[in-house]
Amino acid sequence: MDIIRHDDGSLTVPVTPHRHANDDLPAGEGTSGPTTMRLHPGEGGYTEALAEWDLQQDPSRGEAVSTATGREQAMAVVHAVAEDPKHVAEAVHSLDDPEASAEALRHVLVGGTPSVQAFASEVAEAEGGDALPPHKATKIIGEVLAEIDG
Repeated sequence: MDIIRHDDGSLTVPVTPHRHANDDLPAGEGTSGPTTMRLHPGEGGYTEALAEWDLQQDPSRGEAVSTATGREQAMAVVHAVAEDPKHVAEAVHSLDDPEASAEALRHVLVGGTPSVQAFASEVAEAEGGDALPPHKATKIIGEVLAEIDG
């Protein structure tokens, strides 16, 4: 099953069901628990699941590489969306190189929550204002990537 990204930024991810103590049962019998779960920004595993979702959008894409200009533009677009969340498309369309920005954002996601937290601090330092909490920064990154890839 693929990871599903919802409009609110949440992700539905597959979960391996637990088996009962009797392992002699045929596959599929005796399993309990859900087969999927919904993760929201800020919940444990969300950042990793978002990186996995992004990779699933284009499995042939290589490892994310962040360039200086891509990172600068990524910081600007994340700041713009944080300031005006209703205008993600306009913020993305204003980018000189959306692909370089997307690569920089993917690079941030691959680093997990510490990377997102450091990136949010960088955005605040470069663009002004307070650093976004990691869960908000992650949600915005997902929105920007969805718009660039869409």
